[in-house]
Amino acid sequence: MNLMKTAIEEILSNISSATELLDENTIEEFMKILTESKNVFVMGAGRSGLVAKAFAMRLVHLGLSAYVVGETISPAIYDDDCILAISGSGETKTIVSAVSIAKNRGSKALALTSYPESSLGKLADCVMKVKGRTKIDIDDEDYIKRQIDGNYVSLTPLGTAFELTSLIFLDGLIAELMQKMGKTEDDLKYRHTVLE
Repeated sequence: MNLMKTAIEEILSNISSATELLDENTIEEFMKILTESKNVFVMGAGRSGLVAKAFAMRLVHLGLSAYVVGETISPAIYDDDCILAISGSGETKTIVSAVSIAKNRGSKALALTSYPESSLGKLADCVMKVKGRTKIDIDDEDYIKRQIDGNYVSLTPLGTAFELTSLIFLDGLIAELMQKMGKTEDDLKYRHTVLE
């Protein structure tokens, strides 16, 4: 039970400290690209993909046109669209490849990553750094040195800290978008699915 409590505290601490990385100009640019795009395409691999789907749902609730990359109903991407890619490492091949294709078609690219200097970060028009432990941190060859230095392995498995922090960051961004677009919770409820 103590291990579980400590893991939860570590996750919450990561989320809390993520606000230190928020940059007002970057957030404004992020929102500008989202709201000025005809269609917003979102993507992530694995659990980051679930975060992307949750964000796409909220974009639709706001009245924006949003699609999840890889779903059968996703149309082609054009130069008046944008793609939002979520990748802790910024090196996930399928993510980098899709963003590269989108950029070649003239669309804008947004990135959520722990590594702004990654391949994904270099492709993106706007990068939001989200703190979290990623596969890069786990595969660190200097494991023994980190242990000796007292930098013990995180209790959050794999990319948990990044994924949960990304989810909360994007939900916070929805609150900003609601204010910017003059939307209320009633507006979101109006577009919420009724077929469930």
